[in-house]
Amino acid sequence: MEVQPLDFERPIIELQRRLQDLKSHSDRHDLDFDAEVAAMEKKIAETRREIYSHLTAWQRVQLARHVQRPFALDYISRCFTDWVELHGDRLFSDDRAMPCGLATIGDFRCVVVTHQKGRDTKENVKRNFGCAHPEGYRKALRIMRLGEKFSLPVVALIDTPGAFPGIGSEERHISEAIAVNLREMMSLRVPIVAAVIGEGGSGGALGIGVADRVLILENAYYSVISPEACSAILWKDRRHAPEAAEALKLTAQDLIGLGVVDEIVREPEGGAHRDHETAAANLRSALLENLQRLSRMPVDALLDERYAKFRKMGRFEEAVAEAAATGA
Repeated sequence: MEVQPLDFERPIIELQRRLQDLKSHSDRHDLDFDAEVAAMEKKIAETRREIYSHLTAWQRVQLARHVQRPFALDYISRCFTDWVELHGDRLFSDDRAMPCGLATIGDFRCVVVTHQKGRDTKENVKRNFGCAHPEGYRKALRIMRLGEKFSLPVVALIDTPGAFPGIGSEERHISEAIAVNLREMMSLRVPIVAAVIGEGGSGGALGIGVADRVLILENAYYSVISPEACSAILWKDRRHAPEAAEALKLTAQDLIGLGVVDEIVREPEGGAHRDHETAAANLRSALLENLQRLSRMPVDALLDERYAKFRKMGRFEEAVAEAAATGA
């Protein structure tokens, strides 16, 4: 599969083109350019390392949205076995933006709830661009309660720009559906591991993101609002999305420091879209490690730790209030 390059990858693409021209010239004229080829390959490796080790927040957002990045069903086929998809919320309909079902990972039989995007127009229409309706969240909750009933851990794979904001979604109470999921997941009496595999947008992501352990892939992002929407609100112009991305502190590296996520899962150099197998192997290893640790904990201790985890999120500055109270 030929990888579609992003704008910031152009220096690498140009060097690769020059390397190919050099090799072609060497073959065509039967000349020895081995030293030049080796030097060019070294320069490409150094340039790639330099670019990918200093990515901006906006560049990571671009990687998280890459159309060739592995989606939830790609990870399910590589990380899990015995996948059986379950359909419908038993209230309105089935939401294809949120495939949910039963699967096995290692020695664990579990329930899996996910978001799913599409790679072309037809599939994106089918999956609603990964933006779930209320019935998607109600289906996810139905499946998670099934897991609780049969003592099966929950694995959530998050990849959505956000819940669908259309009229029908509002008519069927999208905010209520997400709120109920937040409440119910907090008291679900089985281990829950969530992984942000691409985009983690707003309440649409959080609706299946209340977990004992929240993992995030190295180039994924998790944010209360998209950079474009933030830019449109603050600057009245979407062109400031790169600045908004920096201010939102939405990258995996920012989030681990803020305590919003618990673990960063490494990606292949250049992003998960460049090597689906390695990306899936890394995610599978992280999921298994966390499931094994959580499965050894008593349920009551698990719930206490889950509650404490979310209660301690956030940073508060009291110095300003104290200064105001004393008149300083």
